[in-house]
Amino acid sequence: MAEETTQIDAALELVQVLAGVTGARRELGALVVTTELGSVFQLLQHLRDASEFAFAQVMDICGVDWPDRAERFEVVYNLLSVTRNERLRVVLPLGDGVAAPSVSSLWPNATWWEREIWDLFGIPFDNLQDHRRILTDYGFEGHPLRKDFPLTGYLEVRYDEDRKAVIYEPVKLTQEFRNFDFLSPWEGMTTLPGDEKAHRE
Repeated sequence: MAEETTQIDAALELVQVLAGVTGARRELGALVVTTELGSVFQLLQHLRDASEFAFAQVMDICGVDWPDRAERFEVVYNLLSVTRNERLRVVLPLGDGVAAPSVSSLWPNATWWEREIWDLFGIPFDNLQDHRRILTDYGFEGHPLRKDFPLTGYLEVRYDEDRKAVIYEPVKLTQEFRNFDFLSPWEGMTTLPGDEKAHRE
């Protein structure tokens, strides 16, 4: 166990001295590195190619929205080194409207993840060959995973039997929006059926 802990600490020491790393730590056993916009591409390329790291696979790229921060968004790269049996998370903070460099030249499958992030968060990627939406419809307005996106959206899609076509129209709520107390029925009931006599006494 002590040998494994020493090996883990050695990996953390190797990563935190790399150019472009602004912070490094361990979370639940995984390495987490924070970087900056000007260094992220070179850092990821080094992590992929250097034999002491060998993070040959990008397992996932995702976005995170922090509306109260100056740099509102984060792009998170989850890397895997099969030869070292190690995972690494690289976090890139970004301001609203700031483009991240595409890493599809390093990992071709990153194109799908970057398209998804653009579609759902509106984070653009420089040198991304295909900026089409991937999960929402082509005529969709806005980016649904931004935390300021309205809960009902802007448009609804339905099939019109009279026109024999799919039509888009503004969202119309069929009932008034209600606030629910989300109280569990078990917590809300003070007297269960059959207990009336016990409560009277």
